[in-house]
Amino acid sequence: MHPDVSEILYTEEQLSEAVKKLGAKISEDYRGKNLCMVAVLKGSLVFMADLMRAITIPCSIDFLAVSSYGNSTKSSGEVRLVKDLDGPLANKDLLIVEDILDSGVTLSYLKKALSARNPRSIRICTLLDKPHRRKTDITADYYGFITPDAFIVGYGLDYAERYRNLPYIGVLKPSIYE
Repeated sequence: MHPDVSEILYTEEQLSEAVKKLGAKISEDYRGKNLCMVAVLKGSLVFMADLMRAITIPCSIDFLAVSSYGNSTKSSGEVRLVKDLDGPLANKDLLIVEDILDSGVTLSYLKKALSARNPRSIRICTLLDKPHRRKTDITADYYGFITPDAFIVGYGLDYAERYRNLPYIGVLKPSIYE
């Protein structure tokens, strides 16, 4: 375990099993549809890579990047689009792939903005869900874990661009960010 992490919440094995289950369910639900997975960078990169390999049906992928945290542990509440999608969304069944659904501000913004581009459907898949922190009325259609109210890192999640490479998800010691 990394010395800045106080405990491991989800091991490599638990993450792998959750991703396989999500991939199977998404493959079943999107069979015969025009699935386009959109990863919200940077946090969802690791999850997206594993998830797309767990999906057994044809799909396309695209990426966008938003910012609402900076180097803070709390969202600023203001979402800024940093990198837009490369292709059109018309007639695609869009699956937004996110690492964590926390306040819901970012995903609410994205869902509204992407809806204006005329996809056939939009659903949300998040690895981690923190429903007790929600500030908007949004839910995930697919999620791996309901997670406690702690500042977590690893498996793509970061603090100030560090810890993304940890193979597990753990609680960051408060002394690191206070």
